[in-house]
Amino acid sequence: MKTTPKSLRLHLAIFGRTNTGKSSFLNLVAGQDVAITSDVPGTTTDVVEKPMELLPVGPVVFLDTAGLDDVSALGERRIDKTERVFDRADVILLITEHGRETDFESEVEHKAAERNTPVLRIHNKADLYRPPADHDGIACCSVDAGSRTGVLNALKRELLKICPEDFVRPPPLVGDLLPPGGLAALIVPIDLQAPKGRLILPQVQTIRDALDSDAAALVVKEREYRALLDRLSAPPDLVLCDSQVVLKMTADTPPEVPCTTFSILFARLKGDLSAFARGAAAIDRLTGSSRVLIAESCSHHALEDDIGRVKIPRWLRQYTGAALEFEVCAGRDFPDDLDSYDLVVQCGGCMQNRREMLSRLAKCAEARVPVTNYGMAIASTQGVLERVLTPFPAALLAWKRERDRTNTPPQTGETA
Repeated sequence: MKTTPKSLRLHLAIFGRTNTGKSSFLNLVAGQDVAITSDVPGTTTDVVEKPMELLPVGPVVFLDTAGLDDVSALGERRIDKTERVFDRADVILLITEHGRETDFESEVEHKAAERNTPVLRIHNKADLYRPPADHDGIACCSVDAGSRTGVLNALKRELLKICPEDFVRPPPLVGDLLPPGGLAALIVPIDLQAPKGRLILPQVQTIRDALDSDAAALVVKEREYRALLDRLSAPPDLVLCDSQVVLKMTADTPPEVPCTTFSILFARLKGDLSAFARGAAAIDRLTGSSRVLIAESCSHHALEDDIGRVKIPRWLRQYTGAALEFEVCAGRDFPDDLDSYDLVVQCGGCMQNRREMLSRLAKCAEARVPVTNYGMAIASTQGVLERVLTPFPAALLAWKRERDRTNTPPQTGETA
């Protein structure tokens, strides 16, 4: 891959009142005209994304938002898109003009505090307004439109102080499941939706993580997997597969060899694996009146046998024997009102950053709607979920406890 995917970049969201200079700040940092600037309020009509390398911080993506105080004709729609940025921002850069602050800045800081998102105040127009030395313990950085080097150095210095721990030291993808010098067997069906000549992102990242962990990766298609195992002098230390071939993989893999799916690996990397496992237990409670939300993290043209829109609904209906009702949301769309759903099935999230995935989990928890992911839902319908959760003892225990809790018959004297 030539560039770092957005999902692996530090997401820096630029917030500020209309015309405080958000787009000018982004252009200054980027060293090019990324966003249109104007004295006319409301020039920024949508979230502008700018990936760049900000060493020594690393790969980042700036998210330039429309003002939350936009009162133009399209203001309400712009504000809605801006609000959604809170869910994926790792750090919020709050552009201010000292001496001209309003309740807006307090509102942004309040929304950030609700999500435990660090805030870095950027005092713009520092050549006109003298910024304070500090502001209620919030990191500060001053901007003088004539000094790009000074702004960049100050920005990087402050970011390194408040950068989220899981960006500085990201959780492992597969390295902790392999011994040094170990071998992972990757079963990778050729995905018709992947660009010609390429593997899909989860497979590429898994290979790289195995190599970074001083292990080896052996890549094979599902039809050749069994024959390849017979050629090895010792079994692999771990077997990984695409969720769509999980039944064949578990049948072909010796019972003593740990195995799981790429989707479950990414559920751990991007979110809370135990929460997804508890949500999988809710599949057994679905009935003919149940509504299920399929949440895709990327936007793509669905093929005839699309995994999220066709296969998972079909497998869930066959497994439950119920005429379940399904809805699909794609990309960054995610319903604000989740109360009408009995289950959310989230994809692996390879195109989302961890912050956005955790935000979705928090919304489901607040609405008391169980949420699981593609890999666990598919493994459940195939009857092999326990097998593919075995490499993750805490998640396996969470699933068993939730399954037993909801399936326990009432004790004497209780109402059924």
